[in-house]
Amino acid sequence: MRVMGVDPGLTRCGVGVVDGSAGRRLGMVAVGVVRTPVNAETAQRLVLIERGVEEWIDAHRPDAVAVERVFSQHNVRTVMGTAQASAVAMLCAARRGLPVALHTPSEVKAAVTGSGRADKAQVGAMVTRLLRLAEPPRPADAADALALAICHIWRAPAQDRLRRARAAVPRPKGTLPS
Repeated sequence: MRVMGVDPGLTRCGVGVVDGSAGRRLGMVAVGVVRTPVNAETAQRLVLIERGVEEWIDAHRPDAVAVERVFSQHNVRTVMGTAQASAVAMLCAARRGLPVALHTPSEVKAAVTGSGRADKAQVGAMVTRLLRLAEPPRPADAADALALAICHIWRAPAQDRLRRARAAVPRPKGTLPS
């Protein structure tokens, strides 16, 4: 499975592509950052992110895209920019018919380091180790994108089994699926 991870942000949008499957060795395909000028209008920055994400999808042909789920922060402006960049990444993937998975920061940290409270340095160190890299990817947004891809590769099989199990359970007439 080839997964593209996206760590959304208006200024720096981390992107990373990883090949692998649960229980097998992982391999980094590519890692980088889509950057936008801080002084540009938000709409223009979103267009630049869209172009960058589309270029990555076209160049690396992932089977799925994993995006960091936006979580509540105290800085509303930061949350808005992150949510907008996240939506652009999801749109680019959906436009190509690619499955999109959202993972919270704590899910990613727990999957990669074993602790949902790990800091950025710990995540970078584990990404470096898991992908057998000479040094942690820089900036941290790039390492986070790789961590998202790794998290999805490891979690996707279990999530698919749960989804199939839920679909197989008969529902009382007149109820909606959960």
